[in-house]
Amino acid sequence: MNDNGHQPERDGVPPADRPPRDGGEPTGPRRTPLPRTDRDEAPLYLARYHERQAREQAAGAPAAARNASNGDGPDPAGQQGDPLHDDATPLYLRRFRDRRRQAPITTDQRPLWERSGAGMQRAMSEDNRNKEISAPPQARPAIANEIYLVRHGETQGYSTESGLTPLGTWQAHTWGHTLAKRIRADEQVVIACAATNRAGQTADQIHRGLEDGLTMFEKDVEVTPPTASEEFRNFGVATPDGIRDVTSAFRQYYSQLEAFERTALGDRPMWLVEIDRFWRTQQGGADPITFWLQVPMLHFEPPAMCVRRFWVGLQRLAQRYPGARLVVATHSGPIRAFAIAAFGYDPGEPYNTEHVRVKLLEGSQEALVSFRNRVQEVHVPEIEALPTWQLDERWRPTVPTTGDGRSKSAPSDRWEPAVGDDASREGAMHGGVSAAVGDRSSS
Repeated sequence: MNDNGHQPERDGVPPADRPPRDGGEPTGPRRTPLPRTDRDEAPLYLARYHERQAREQAAGAPAAARNASNGDGPDPAGQQGDPLHDDATPLYLRRFRDRRRQAPITTDQRPLWERSGAGMQRAMSEDNRNKEISAPPQARPAIANEIYLVRHGETQGYSTESGLTPLGTWQAHTWGHTLAKRIRADEQVVIACAATNRAGQTADQIHRGLEDGLTMFEKDVEVTPPTASEEFRNFGVATPDGIRDVTSAFRQYYSQLEAFERTALGDRPMWLVEIDRFWRTQQGGADPITFWLQVPMLHFEPPAMCVRRFWVGLQRLAQRYPGARLVVATHSGPIRAFAIAAFGYDPGEPYNTEHVRVKLLEGSQEALVSFRNRVQEVHVPEIEALPTWQLDERWRPTVPTTGDGRSKSAPSDRWEPAVGDDASREGAMHGGVSAAVGDRSSS
């Protein structure tokens, strides 16, 4: 024991691990010896390098000498006598020197879309942001037309008939460029829009973005330039100057409202009261489209009539362009009413350039309406068979008859008028688009 009261180690073994002198059990806890950290063997990469060198010297050196002496041919790599490929040079160093002899990777090359094959083009054109769950090809129903009801891009304001902001222009152009990724070659794309500045500029930018994308991805697609269609207009307001778009009617509303506030003489007309409620809802921070959808107003076009004329326009375009993709740039109010009619609930206000997708099934009166990860199968309405809800109308179900004139037992879903003037009812039913539907008397 030393001066500090500790027993010194003997032969490199701590006192607690040494057995007692009389051969009994050791006193104190036994310590686990630490692993060895000193290694005298070569690293694995170096050992494998030595093994390769030994195999090459054992097998390759006699064959190389024999080929050189027999004159069987020159050195295939041209490396005989080259100090860069000496056997004493490590393999990694030889590979590095070989790479330096090759062409640099910074050499100017053609663009990727010019030198890519069909497989690369297909991969580049694939829309990887689409979250739609697609069925296998054998389970997919045949699609007659695929339709996109697109809301216009960001606009400068709704108090005037203004166009798009720079952000709205970019939104519409990007939407068209994204559409170019989804479509296949030899398709046809038809673009329609409402007759307003914001919807027309959205359709133009979608057309430009689509053309740019088709050029980039080298797809041969027929694109019809945008055309304004009356069926896809915004919901209207009955003003003294006629039925106007709710935005177009703002100036007339504001000027007459100011005149009544200055003079304060007489009662305000009913159309002014209703449009005042609509615009004050927006000024208060609420949603005026929700107000239009929920509150009946006699001077505003009802949401059901917007849905009806939208179906008129879609069926007209589908008959004129069978198999084409239809892109309609329009307004959020009718789009939202269209989605509510399909889903049975309000999915909310669509954002700028957000779209409702409609797939008309081939050979049937069914369609698939999708919006915000919800898909609903709907029945395409027969516009000519819908009631117009006039006061003098009396409707009864049509009973289909057999070939011998006898009536069938089950009535159909088609209705026919009992009394009244067909021409007057037709104008009220279609709301100004009766020419797109046809003669009512022929049904």
